[in-house]
Amino acid sequence: MMRLIVTGSVAIDYLMRFPGRFEEHILPDRLDRLSVSFLVDRMRRSYGGVGANIAYTLALLGERPLLVGAVGQDFGEYRAWLESKGVDTSGVLVKEDDFTASFFVSTDLSGNQIASFYVGAMDSADEISLHRLGIGPDDIVVVSPDKPEAMLLHSREAKEAGARLIFDPSQQIPRLSGEQLAEAVQGAFALTVNEYEYALLQGKTGMNDEDLGEAAQVVLVTMGERGSEIHIAGDCLRVPCAPPAGLIDPTGVGDAYRAGLIKGLARGLGWDACGRMGSVAASYALEQSGTQEHQFSPEEFAARYAEVFGPDDSVRACLL
Repeated sequence: MMRLIVTGSVAIDYLMRFPGRFEEHILPDRLDRLSVSFLVDRMRRSYGGVGANIAYTLALLGERPLLVGAVGQDFGEYRAWLESKGVDTSGVLVKEDDFTASFFVSTDLSGNQIASFYVGAMDSADEISLHRLGIGPDDIVVVSPDKPEAMLLHSREAKEAGARLIFDPSQQIPRLSGEQLAEAVQGAFALTVNEYEYALLQGKTGMNDEDLGEAAQVVLVTMGERGSEIHIAGDCLRVPCAPPAGLIDPTGVGDAYRAGLIKGLARGLGWDACGRMGSVAASYALEQSGTQEHQFSPEEFAARYAEVFGPDDSVRACLL
């Protein structure tokens, strides 16, 4: 029996608004003795982390993905939220002496941000072994941004087990060396990045388009409003984006895209349909502020897919 296993960060985001402009309160000639405090008038606590975001949208699509990551003593409410949506959190490691990774950001009226990221329990992610979770050759394993050592470990374990590895390094590309990135990509079933990350990865590894196409069976590059490209065996399949009802927040859109694509892949659809499912999932994420705020039923998703790309019996069958 095939399982969808999603490894990656699990985090709590604290999003705050400063009703002024930071530049009016920072003295350029005193930066060596900087000491400022900003009184914010609004704060929103939301759930995030790339691994959890992908698992969340997969659950909306009717799957029960196994989330693998390290969290802290404050994970109780977040666990209940994910489980209520259909995510299996039994693969999560709880560190009772630490807190879940947390992102703190204050945004001013000009859109400038001051942020801090506390790694917290995520620092223990490499204590989790996929082998101990019973990973097998029928499984699909997504390795998304996490502690770098954990990403490398889980990539190796997925390949050792013969599972289909989807390697999604995204914002951790700067933290991984060229050699480490090349090792993870080599033998992967698929590599997923956006176009900026693709160029950054090429620069760090010294691998060109042909090299990456030989290392991974599929290379998927998202390009924002220009859609995405799926490179397979020297061919390039171009997938248009699905227009959202409204453009609110691009944060987490790539995570939703991956979930839609993986849903199609898990159900044996062709790559064109998988890419289109990714585009539709991304459109829902664009319409909300936050990475786990979008909602849809499988029926609503199937209807939007048909509206944008035309009826597809195989897509409808995998959803309903």
